[in-house]
Amino acid sequence: MKLTVLVDNNTYIDRYYYGEPGLSIYIEDGPRRILFDCGYSEAALTNAAKMGLDLAAVDTVVLSHGHDDHGRGLSFFMQAFDCRNKKLILHPKAFSRRYYDGEYIGLPFDEKEAAAAFDLHPSAGPLAVSDRLLWLGAIPRRHDFENRDPIGQVVENGESRDDFLPDDSALVFRGRDGLFVISGCAHSGICNIIDYACEVWGTQRVWGVLGGFHLLKQGPQLERTIEFFDERGIKNLWPCHCVNFKAKAAIHSRIPIHEVGVGMELTVE
Repeated sequence: MKLTVLVDNNTYIDRYYYGEPGLSIYIEDGPRRILFDCGYSEAALTNAAKMGLDLAAVDTVVLSHGHDDHGRGLSFFMQAFDCRNKKLILHPKAFSRRYYDGEYIGLPFDEKEAAAAFDLHPSAGPLAVSDRLLWLGAIPRRHDFENRDPIGQVVENGESRDDFLPDDSALVFRGRDGLFVISGCAHSGICNIIDYACEVWGTQRVWGVLGGFHLLKQGPQLERTIEFFDERGIKNLWPCHCVNFKAKAAIHSRIPIHEVGVGMELTVE
């Protein structure tokens, strides 16, 4: 499996691609071409073209959750390509109407529009994307130290309530040296995600983790997350997007991390 970062908050020096506060990763797994999240704007399409990647060849799009910094870019993808034969995998709750401080932060389309444009596969349970790549669906939230605070509000049936992002999920690849987890934002908790990935695949071996860990401040959650990585022997970490500098520095002080930026390529066997 080969990963190419199309969108991230971070860009590399002397690599002239667009960055934005969002995430999009292009995945090549054998003959399969998968787009994991789409960022906020048309940046994923622009960067892919500069990298020589043909997004028309994408056969499956996976959305980690229904926030606009991961899914708004899909509207540009839909305009650029005929998506009727492309699968779209996401949690059913990803279509929820979401707001933060009065501003809409959800997806730019509803389920009916998505079903008209894509071969839609909403799933709250694990779903195979390829022979070795799995969509996890709803993540059991078992670690009490992981963030359980709501992010904005969700409106359903005309009523507004706190949004705990029940749709947040991730991909996991079964590699030669163990599992490789690909997270969007980890609103459900990166440790919860890793534990569930191990449960679904029936193994405790985790080779690496890449993506957003949603660690934005120092405190007990960060400390216990680092302890979790250490205790589980997870030595290959690529935190990006929603992990701030202080959190990265704290992790790096215990477990050296890898830098992520737009244009980064990584092959996992």
